Amino acid sequence: MPRAILPEVRPSSGDFGATDPMLFGRAIPILGVAGDQQAASFGQACFSPGDVKSTYGTGCFALVNTGSGVPKSANRLLATALAQKQYAIEGSIFIAGAVIQWLRDGLKVLPTAPDSESMARRAGDAPGLYFVPAFTGLGAPYWDPDARGAILGLTRDTGIAEVTRAALDSVCYQTRDLLEAMARDMKAADLGRLRTLKVDGGMVSNDWFCQRLADLTGLMVERPVVTETTALGAAYLAGLGAGLFRDTKDIAARWALDRRFAPAMNKASRDRLYEGWRNAVARIR
Repeated sequence: MPRAILPEVRPSSGDFGATDPMLFGRAIPILGVAGDQQAASFGQACFSPGDVKSTYGTGCFALVNTGSGVPKSANRLLATALAQKQYAIEGSIFIAGAVIQWLRDGLKVLPTAPDSESMARRAGDAPGLYFVPAFTGLGAPYWDPDARGAILGLTRDTGIAEVTRAALDSVCYQTRDLLEAMARDMKAADLGRLRTLKVDGGMVSNDWFCQRLADLTGLMVERPVVTETTALGAAYLAGLGAGLFRDTKDIAARWALDRRFAPAMNKASRDRLYEGWRNAVARIR
């Protein structure tokens, strides 16, 4: 028989052997294995179809649970395996927290990344100002490697605070790009509506950003107590393999809310701002 080329398909929670005793003084069983975003979804207890999480680090990755069937996206998103024989639709944003890093390290207009919150809060009205951070092209659902970044709608009244707010807004608009595509795929597959958006990662410590995310997407945004959900999800999978948890219901009961952000912007205003974003993206492609 020919030799197997690909590894054996196994559950994410189970016996994967043990570490070399020389590393930690004794062998430690390896009972959970998962990719970065799959682990984050598990840590966010996204166990039912329609459960969606979005992780905000240098980039952004949003996944929505689609259940036991392998999904097919008609809206330029990706199908991916989750854990426990479930699947998801995934969308990726190339530049999320990296746009704040650029303001801090490139332009040197922010002392620290957390200062972006206070800067955004004191920004004045800047109608028509959009920051498209396509430094390395655009990810889902555009998949345009040749797009390049731009700040559109500058006036004499535009300052550092306004540009910072536009940078944070860009992450919210890109998230809505993903959520709109996901919603269409979910509807086509008769999987219902998107549920509350669970968020994690370094950016979500910014309360202003989380509220703006709710306002510009129209979804309730929930931030958990533990925002490092990738590590948490991997630990949950290992705990499930070790028998520390009975099942995913046991794990879901341990998910704890830190703060919930409800949309405060009316739909007409939200859609008008988003249409401006779409026009800005069209101009740089």
